[in-house]
Parts: sequence; structure tokens; C-alpha cells
Amino acid sequence: MSPVARAILFKLGAVTMFIVMASLIKAASARVPPGEAVFFRAFFAIPVILAWIAFQGQLRTGLKTKNPTGHFWRGLVGSTAMGLSFAALGLLPLSEVKAIQYAQPVLVVVFAAMFLGENVRVFRMTAVILGLVGVLVIMWPHLTAFSGGSLDAALALGAVVALASATFAALAHVFVRKLVQSEQTSAIVFWFSVTASSLSLLTIPFGWVVPTFNDAVMLISAGLVGGVGQIFLTTSYRNADASVVAPFEYASILMALGIGYVVFDEVPTAMMLIGIVLIVAAGVLINWRERRLGLERTKGRKAMTPQG
Repeated sequence: MSPVARAILFKLGAVTMFIVMASLIKAASARVPPGEAVFFRAFFAIPVILAWIAFQGQLRTGLKTKNPTGHFWRGLVGSTAMGLSFAALGLLPLSEVKAIQYAQPVLVVVFAAMFLGENVRVFRMTAVILGLVGVLVIMWPHLTAFSGGSLDAALALGAVVALASATFAALAHVFVRKLVQSEQTSAIVFWFSVTASSLSLLTIPFGWVVPTFNDAVMLISAGLVGGVGQIFLTTSYRNADASVVAPFEYASILMALGIGYVVFDEVPTAMMLIGIVLIVAAGVLINWRERRLGLERTKGRKAMTPQG
């Protein structure tokens, strides 16, 4: 099997693991607060991550860090994104949360321009606008429902919370871009789980509960599955460029639609499907452009390299 095919296979495996994780969290969300769910998701991923690092023979060196402050801020922003995502799962259909969170790569372009000084030209800015229009199409029915009953208000709140989670996830991605310049991937993955599980304990005063046996099984499974998903994702990007495998992220919407329909009796609306198409199109265009820019940078470096 070629490295690219292996990368795509691991990416699809990661997507599957993360959808299963989200489904488990959603199933328990009516009884377990988001902060508590974050703890289970982060804490029970740690043994899986440590086993993976040990398997690679990097247990002594793989956890070392030169930038603990950077890990803290990445953990703070990332765990906030996770908590908001889990809160949204308790308010909205699974597929709708995933669709709104597809705004993340669109927002990464914006934040990379703001905080990393990356140059954003007309093509990528057009894709950003297209993606934001898609998000607005999905959210609009809920935002105009604030004047309705409590259910409508809950759906509107869920749409806003899902978009907020995508915003914080995009910020976390920017932090990771900075961390990879000096940190190993194993350290980034491990210290995020440690930071997230520690920070989640601060939400105990806001109403943690003793989970039932079934809820505990689902939450622990979510942590284990999420840890496997992180390993699959890291392995995927190790075998091929991000621009090659990133478009396969959108396979998750098909899984979310299927699981939502079969397990949670969620039927997608026409507006949601239109918004999904717009957001996915924007994401594909951004990924395509990122790949083209990467190839142009490589050619430029080769042209500047003395020959002979």
C-alpha cells in the first residue's frame, strides 16, 4: 500500500472514530454536563496516547517540551472548543453540529492572516465568504426563532454555541501551527489531553453528576475512541501532506447524517443540506489552494537552491 493510500485510510479511520465519539457524548449529553464530558474525553485518552508513544519507543523523549506556556494556551483554547462542542451536541442534531463546525478551516484562514501574518488573496477570501454564507444558511432558521418557544430558543443557542466551538477550534489550530515549530507531535497530543482534563475540573462547581453505569461506559468509551482517533489522525498526516488528506474530513458529514437518522431520529432540512454543500465547497477550495501554494513554495525553494 502506498503512503498516500495509507494516509487516506488512517484519515477515514480518524473521522470514523471522532463521529463515534461525538455520538457517544451526544447520547449522554442529556444527563452529563459538558465540562464533565470533557474530563472523560481527555482523561481516558491519555492511556491510549501513552501506549502509542511507548510503542514508538519515544516515552523518554516524546513528552519533553520547550514551550509549556504554549501548551497551556493551546489546551485552554482547545478544551473550550471541546466543551462548547459537547454543549452544542446536547442542543442540536449531530449532523447540524458537524456542519457548522466545518467553518473551522474557513476561520483558520482568517485567524492565520490576523495572528500569523499569512497573506490571504482574493481566491481564498472568496472561499472564506462562501463558507460563512453556508454557516449562515444553516444557522438562519434557528436565529430567527429566538422569538419562538423554549425549544426554538434552545436550537438557536445550540447554533451559536456550535459556531463558537468552531471559532475556538480554529484558534487552537493556529496555536498548534506555532507549537509544531518547536514541539514534537507526541508532546502536543499528550499535553493537550493533560491540560484539558485538568482544566475541566474547574467546572465541578457548575454541576457535575455521578454518571449512571451506561453513561460511564459511554463517556469512558468516548475518551478511548477519541484517543485512537488522535493517533489515526497523526499517522495520517505523517504519511501524506495535510492538503492531500484534509478533504476526506468531509466524509464525516455522511456518517453524521446516517447516525443521526438511525440512532437519534434526526431528519436533515433542505436549508441544512444547502448550507453543508456551501461549507464543504469552501473547505475543498481552501484545501486545494493551500496545496497549490505549498507546491509553489516548494518550486521556489528549489529554484533558489544552487544546482550542480
